[in-house]
Amino acid sequence: MLALLILGFGIFYYSQSSQLAFLVMCGLALVLGITLILPIGGADMPVVVSMLNSYSGWAAAGIGFTMNNSVLIIAGACVGSSGAILSYIMCKAMNRSIIAVMLGGFGSKVAADASDGVQKPVKSGSAEDVAFLMSNADTVIIVPGYGLAVSRAQHALQELTSKLISKGVHVKYAIHPVAGRMPGHMNVLLAEADVPYEQVVEMEDVNNEFGQTDVVFVIGANDVVNPAAKKPGTQIYGMPILEAHKAKTIIVNKRSMASGYAGLDNELFYLEKTMMVFGDAKKIVEDILKAI
Repeated sequence: MLALLILGFGIFYYSQSSQLAFLVMCGLALVLGITLILPIGGADMPVVVSMLNSYSGWAAAGIGFTMNNSVLIIAGACVGSSGAILSYIMCKAMNRSIIAVMLGGFGSKVAADASDGVQKPVKSGSAEDVAFLMSNADTVIIVPGYGLAVSRAQHALQELTSKLISKGVHVKYAIHPVAGRMPGHMNVLLAEADVPYEQVVEMEDVNNEFGQTDVVFVIGANDVVNPAAKKPGTQIYGMPILEAHKAKTIIVNKRSMASGYAGLDNELFYLEKTMMVFGDAKKIVEDILKAI
């Protein structure tokens, strides 16, 4: 209905040059944008961000037609189409459809947040504890997330990896397709730190290895390792995850116990075999390096 009203006022403005019609059309467009985005679940927000980028491109292309500006048309079409393609890739990685995302919510029936308001106990440790566990492991899988990008810890992490390999530890990086803020975000960061390509493994290829892994080091990741994705009714049910919960020992580095994009408590943090290490990722990795 709002879209039809916007179209009607737009036609009226075009034919009558009514300033009031233009202002009403802008106000309705604002309301339409807000009502489209508000119902969308937290886990879907990365897709929404790329969709909004796509919309901005198509809007620019539309303005290019009204101004008869071919440069604006071409640039807008490139931004719009690339944003749409990126949104499709992200939806495919999250086992979602564009229509389901834009209709709002991460499923028709959404369960309450896993947190019931009661503070759950977690096991925390230090960089020295992590250094001991990693040095004595045969296999280590590192799961990077947005926290790695925020702290710019990729170079320190590569140094840590090289140190562990020199001690005979087999190290891999497990990459979730939408870890970070867009597909390939983690791949770009690791490539910047000169991480060898053969050490970087995609989710489909690494998930069957977690059960035989001695230590998993989750650094700045949250929703992409949340076992709640396996439970029907949760906000992220159906989203493919890295199955870090299957490893023998899990180490999670985060600044705090804050939830991720989906706004869900992460059950991984409360497992008996999980050790939380709180602090800035770069500083923690550097401290682990010193301890080793």
